[in-house]
Amino acid sequence: MTAIAPSPGGPDAAYLHHLAQGRFRIQQCGACARHVFYPRVACPHCGGADLRWMDASGQGTVHACSVVMGKPGTGTDYAIVLVDLDEGVRMMGRVREHPQDQVRIGMRVQARIVEQDGKPLVVFVPQGAGGAQ
Repeated sequence: MTAIAPSPGGPDAAYLHHLAQGRFRIQQCGACARHVFYPRVACPHCGGADLRWMDASGQGTVHACSVVMGKPGTGTDYAIVLVDLDEGVRMMGRVREHPQDQVRIGMRVQARIVEQDGKPLVVFVPQGAGGAQ
């Protein structure tokens, strides 16, 4: 995946900063109380600019799944999922600690922060996999 460079001091930089501190946080609008993801400067629901950071539960349900096939015999296949977080937002990620061909729509998952290429990244593991953040 190609990383998107965060805007200096923008909401995406704040999101990455929280991840680097081991905290999975999303925004919540002070005007309409709805949660927001991907980080923004204005609420996509009501247009309000009072977006506050809050700790996300990290719990969610797989909405859609696709398996990306690596070079045969290398064990590099992985599952990409769209997850509906319990807070009401949808985000994309990978599923770890579960065979990629057994990831299913409707499966409950938990977010976990891992390091990849020296940067923090949110991945998902099946709920109950232990060690979830």
